Amino acid sequence: MTEIFDLAASNLVSPIILSFALGLAAALARSDLTIPEAVAKGMSIYLLFAIGFKGGAAVAANGIDSTLLLAIGAGLVLSFGLPLIAFALLKIMTGMDRVDAAAVAAHYGSISIVTFVAATSVLEGRLIDAEGYMVAVAAAMEAPAILSALWLVARGGNSAKMDAGLMREILLNGSIVLLVGSFVIGAVTGEKGLAEIAPFIVTPFKGVLCLFLLDMGLIAGRGLRNVRGSLGMGAISFAILMPLISSAFGLVLGMMIGLSLGGVVLLMVLSASASYIAVPAAMRVALPQANPSIYLTLSLGVTFPFNLTLGIPLYLAVAQSVIGG
Repeated sequence: MTEIFDLAASNLVSPIILSFALGLAAALARSDLTIPEAVAKGMSIYLLFAIGFKGGAAVAANGIDSTLLLAIGAGLVLSFGLPLIAFALLKIMTGMDRVDAAAVAAHYGSISIVTFVAATSVLEGRLIDAEGYMVAVAAAMEAPAILSALWLVARGGNSAKMDAGLMREILLNGSIVLLVGSFVIGAVTGEKGLAEIAPFIVTPFKGVLCLFLLDMGLIAGRGLRNVRGSLGMGAISFAILMPLISSAFGLVLGMMIGLSLGGVVLLMVLSASASYIAVPAAMRVALPQANPSIYLTLSLGVTFPFNLTLGIPLYLAVAQSVIGG
């Protein structure tokens, strides 16, 4: 337990977490601090390209093995299955109707790439290696949860829009295309390609991540301020309990398929994170009757800061205690 608190304390005083805290505090205090939307979009494109390219280069250096396919398979199972658990918990812990509960559940089966990036930074800071292909696992986990949510709604007799247009939006979502595309480029060009653009995607990476998390803090703070009092303790408790449950499934599957300590931690983080980019965009099309203020506030305003501050150190400490290292 002491080790968990030590990890959390060291994580809390990192520039990455403090940048998020600054944005959160500024928004809650009603500061006029803002990040221009075009700049925020540019930073998200940079981060997705950099993490994808570095992952692809790592795969090129280390080769592809059966564990890669097993890891992607585990990611798909988690992304399809976790929304079912989330939905059941929401029906027990909250008074949400079926549509809102399914929309929220979809977010908790998909992933937050920024939480994933923050976890890789924590691992790098502690000199813990992880499989480069975990980026591919992250990409695979983006979309299946959306299909699970639509099945949950349809099962209850409600109309859920699933057509070619939605499938195209899911599969060609910008974050998925960029992450997979940069991963392929990195895998094709390998370490030579990485060396050529390292001054662009390696050296400035953490600085850009700090600014991006400042913007995430501003968005999360405004969301919390706008829905203050409208979310019950059941919903807020779910947003903290669900990542803990999901991370346990990630731990078990990661160990079963033989991932390294770093790989297991990243699978735990992917399982525990909640989407606030790809899934909200899909929900606006597929379930327009669902309330965005509920699912966005829970995923971005509660689960995201929980994972950044306490979750990642907790998952790392648990994995180390179980696996060793």
